[in-house]
Amino acid sequence: MTDQQNTAASEEETAPQFSLQRIYVRDLSFEAPKSPAIFRQQWEPSVGLDLNTRQKALEGDFHEVVLTLSVTVKNGDEVAFIAEVQQAGIFLIKNLDDASMSHTLGAFCPNILFPYARETLDSLVTRGSFPALMLAPVNFDALYAQELQRMQEAGDAPTVQ
Repeated sequence: MTDQQNTAASEEETAPQFSLQRIYVRDLSFEAPKSPAIFRQQWEPSVGLDLNTRQKALEGDFHEVVLTLSVTVKNGDEVAFIAEVQQAGIFLIKNLDDASMSHTLGAFCPNILFPYARETLDSLVTRGSFPALMLAPVNFDALYAQELQRMQEAGDAPTVQ
């Protein structure tokens, strides 16, 4: 019986593990440089979205992943507002090979963070008295695959920091 218990304990220690520890706003900003005059104009917005992810290893098997969403909305030629959120998460990730760890940090974790970042931006924009942003879902797996291909063509290898 103890051999079975030892085997089960050994398998549990080497099995891949993933758990979300915390989600938080790391940084947040909003600017409406043309207010209040912008509110009196016909609203015909154009939305520019930049997104970025970064990750760093913390102590032990903990990792911080930060998803940055930057939105610039113009009404005609004028900037109506600029909003940015850095949505972060702390994840416990154990027993993954390098490729799986890279994919988890580069695609899976940002996928978890995106709905929180989108809601935070939406709330920020509506508090600034602008219409809600309706940001479409982002395919982080596709973005990760594109980045991986770009790095391979450049001769770089993905690294986990």
